[in-house]
Formats: sequence, C-alpha cells, structure tokens
Amino acid sequence: MSTPHAPRAADPRTARTKARLREALLTECGAGRELAEVSVSAVVRRAGVGRATFYLHYEDLPALAVDACADVVHAAVDALHAWQDGPAPLPPVRPPAALAGFLAGAAGHAPLYRTLLLPGGAGPLGERLHRELRARARAERVAVGAPHPDLVASAVAAVFTGVLADWLHGLIPAAGTPQPASPDELADRIWPLLLALHRAGAPAG
Repeated sequence: MSTPHAPRAADPRTARTKARLREALLTECGAGRELAEVSVSAVVRRAGVGRATFYLHYEDLPALAVDACADVVHAAVDALHAWQDGPAPLPPVRPPAALAGFLAGAAGHAPLYRTLLLPGGAGPLGERLHRELRARARAERVAVGAPHPDLVASAVAAVFTGVLADWLHGLIPAAGTPQPASPDELADRIWPLLLALHRAGAPAG
C-alpha cells in the first residue's frame, strides 16, 4: 500500500505565470472588447509567455477568463458584507458604500463579465458567484442561529447573482429612462431586497 503524500506547496513560478496571463487577458479586454474578440496569441504575447505555456495551465481562453475574474467574486462577497466591518450589530438601512464601488468596478469590465455571466445568473462566473455568496450567507446565519439558513442563503445568492447579471446585460434600466441603472441606483434598489430576504422566516416578535 502506498503512503499518501502531503499536498505540495504551489510552485511560485506557476503562480507568477498564471498571474501574468490573468493580467494580460484583463488588459486585452479592458478597452470594451468581448472575450470572443481576444485571441490566445494576443494574450501570450502581452504576458510574455509561449502558447505551450498557456495550454499547460489553461484549457482555453474561457478557462483563463473564469480564473481572471475570480477576484470579482471575492469583491462581490466582501462588498455585500462590508457593513460588518463597523460597529453596527445589524445590517444598515442604506447599502454599504463598498457595494456601489463594486458595481462601478464590475461595469468597467462588463463586456468580459457578460461572456461568463449570462442573463439570469447562468454561466461559469455566475455559478461561482452563487456558490460563494451562498456559502458566506449560510455560514453567517448558522453562526448566529438565524432560521432557515439554507433557504435564505440560496435566495440571497440567487437574487444578487441574477440581478447583477441582468444589469450587466442592460436589462435593469434607471427609473424613468431606458438607460441602465447607475451603480449607486442599483445598490439602493437591491439592498432592501437582500435585507428582506435575510429577515425572512425570523420569529414574529
């Protein structure tokens, strides 16, 4: 019987190479270009690596894109829970400033995110965002003994992921206009929905 080996630490060279590829892709998509308009050749040229190196780490550009966009998932989770960094024991009535800041940053990479986050919240980025948001919301409800942690966590994750996706695809206009809602307006409109979901199922008092 073979003895199991302890997991090896990540190779720093691999980490640096992947970081360069992620940065190169985001730069290539930074001028409002869709992922379909970017080539592997352009990415590896900007990153200063060979095509063989690219395919050693990623199956294709969408796989690299999901990895490159992982930070947006963490940023979304952190933005929704930024109020917990302050002294307030309960979520505030107004959304934390970090939420509008996150939405403004997401708008800056909207063409790329739209490729990975489809209307309604489908797509690889949507699945990842839903999974991490649900895990965070559920853990918090369990920690404080809030009711229905699984149900409420799923609802919160589904609402935020779906609304973010639809907004990035231009499906949520500003009040009274056909133009997309601004990051500040969307934050103001989605925050009460999320608060209502968090309060759902609370014992009547």
